[in-house]
Amino acid sequence: MARTKYYYDTEACNYAPIRVSKRDVLFDLLGFFAVAFSLAVGIFWGYTTYFESPKEARLKQENGLLKRHYSQIQQELDKSNQVLAYLQEQDDYLYRMILETDPIPTSIRQAGIGGTNRYQELGGIPKLITHTLQRVDQLKRQLYIQSKSYDELAKLARNKENMLACIPAIQPISNRTLKRISSPFGMRLHPVYRVPKMHWGVDFAAHKGTPIYATGNGVVKQTKFIRGYGNQVLIDHGYGFQTRYGHLQRYKVKAGQKVRRGQCIGFVGSTGTATSNHLHYEVIKNRKKVNPTYYFAEELDAAQYEMLLELASRKIKAPS
Repeated sequence: MARTKYYYDTEACNYAPIRVSKRDVLFDLLGFFAVAFSLAVGIFWGYTTYFESPKEARLKQENGLLKRHYSQIQQELDKSNQVLAYLQEQDDYLYRMILETDPIPTSIRQAGIGGTNRYQELGGIPKLITHTLQRVDQLKRQLYIQSKSYDELAKLARNKENMLACIPAIQPISNRTLKRISSPFGMRLHPVYRVPKMHWGVDFAAHKGTPIYATGNGVVKQTKFIRGYGNQVLIDHGYGFQTRYGHLQRYKVKAGQKVRRGQCIGFVGSTGTATSNHLHYEVIKNRKKVNPTYYFAEELDAAQYEMLLELASRKIKAPS
């Protein structure tokens, strides 16, 4: 049973009970709930502001871990780009220079992939992730271009190796059996006709039967007797090079046969227009006869090369 409250009525000089209306009760209740709600909101705000919930603490920890991983990914991408830049520089300014080919244009190496529209299908992803995906795609495309460049360089290197093996680069007669260079490349007094005439090769004086060696890899194009040259061998080395060997005593190869540098192809003789046993040797480059001296001196040191040039430049007088 509710307790009755009284107040002192000064006019009647007695105590009278307090009459509380429903309206007053309602306002009191509303005031209580308003104060309680305000107090609850204040407590909740203070707690959420200065204290973390378990879920927030877990999310904050995960975010910190993601940031560390993202930083590591960016560092790895930076290192990868540095390595790629080094490989590109080596490619352009070392390997391609050695193999005598043009560098890859920068516009091709950059391998542009357009804007960020290609990532719209992933939805509203953060710009941070978009930027990382762009860097990864750029790196992948540049690595692909570099791999194709290495494929091209490998092919060029194989061709270069084959070309170097085919270019005439040794003497057709060994120094051990060589007596002398009896006639150089250039104008001379013909030993038989005794008139000034261009000599399109170099004559190596040697004993009859001295072995003659192919000066580069190639295919024997011709073995036949030709007036002036006598028994001669013509080798096609490819890459615009041919070599001719004249006045042979006999052949050791036949037309269509593949030969390698240093392989014996015949023996010194004096067939054709010749006054003594010797080898007439010619180098033909792009259908033009050139001085063989510069093609069989590769394996000589500086002193031997100078001596060879001196021998090749001497004018030998025709016999009386």
